[in-house]
Amino acid sequence: MTASRPPRSLRVPGDKSISHRALICAALAGGRSRIRRILPSADVHSTAGVLRALGAAIPPLADDVRVDGRGLGGLTPAGDALDCGNSGTTARLMAGVLGAHPFASRLVGDASLSRRPMARVTRPLEAMGARFTFDSGEHLPVVISGGALRSIAWESPTASAQVKSAVLLAGLVARVPVSVTEPVRSRDHTERMLAALGVDVRSCGGEAALAPVDELPPFQIDVPSDPSSAAFLAAFAAAGGVPDAAPLELTDVALNPTRLGFFRVLREMGANISWEVEREECGEPVGTIRVARNGLVGATVTGHQVPAMIDELPLLACLATRAEGETEIRGAAELRVKESDRITAVVENLRAVGADAEELPDGLRVRGTPGSLGGAVRAHGDHRLAMAFGVLGALPGNTIAIDDRDCVAVSYPGFWTDLARVAA
Repeated sequence: MTASRPPRSLRVPGDKSISHRALICAALAGGRSRIRRILPSADVHSTAGVLRALGAAIPPLADDVRVDGRGLGGLTPAGDALDCGNSGTTARLMAGVLGAHPFASRLVGDASLSRRPMARVTRPLEAMGARFTFDSGEHLPVVISGGALRSIAWESPTASAQVKSAVLLAGLVARVPVSVTEPVRSRDHTERMLAALGVDVRSCGGEAALAPVDELPPFQIDVPSDPSSAAFLAAFAAAGGVPDAAPLELTDVALNPTRLGFFRVLREMGANISWEVEREECGEPVGTIRVARNGLVGATVTGHQVPAMIDELPLLACLATRAEGETEIRGAAELRVKESDRITAVVENLRAVGADAEELPDGLRVRGTPGSLGGAVRAHGDHRLAMAFGVLGALPGNTIAIDDRDCVAVSYPGFWTDLARVAA
């Protein structure tokens, strides 16, 4: 990348997906593990709290924490319900872990999480022998009655890292071989972490298979920066938000290929962007993303691209208002069962600020809008929506008021501070 001005440099917080998995693996390991630069977000606090309630010695989350693991199958019954807060990752991954423990556990969550579906996770675990009793429908609260589980070769109708991870973790704790086949490969953080810890995990195409082990060793990890968080600042820079057209360097980012979908589409839109792997951390490639302002054009996102950028699609829709031409996102019906119905919410909010947006059954269509955008938007308590419209509102000429700025704490507690630093 060439640029006439020196770059601004920033390290966004640790990766949320890796932080969850590092805590879970540390709790299941035999011995003391060390986790540095963990993401201290509300979702990760939920996972830490659930594991503490199950007997894992997890100290308050800080830049450097040491966890004394209980060993595979060593968690103990909680005295009360296990509160997953707003974290779908906590609920779904812990469903796999708890399904392999010989006691009953009750998972609860906040109002948003309690509307999100659990059936896609519970069905393969039920086929393995775990039992799930819902209060109503197939949503939280739910009681998990775990025990000895059977091996399974599960064919998932949709690509879901949470489903895949739940089955792999259930097989790990139960010490039985398992496999999951997906139509499109989803995020593979669980496979990479377990493989780095010596577990026989094989990935080929859309299949991930795990062979049983007797124990999980303790480990050390420096959690790399979250590419989903980095995406918001990269989009801001690509759309001309950084003063004097200075390039932006985002350092120490997890450059897992299953997480780079947004950056690939950003490049297709004409963004001046590059990334380079510099090292590996617990099986994850880590490096620097560099991005500078350039004219953007519309793009088309299809279903096979969605799993690698599912969290960034609201951001892409907002960025599309600053691109020339039309941007269309299809094959993204999954967005309707996130923290909010992100398809409806994004389109309604874009229209509220003067953008040209259209809702589709499985996605949306946005046409570039010349001139300034302004108005008030509803975040629906959804961190991704608040950050996406925060980026759009911070671009020169735009004035957008967001009703709930604090919800960004779910994934990126310091987002507003970092955005202001880049824009200053």
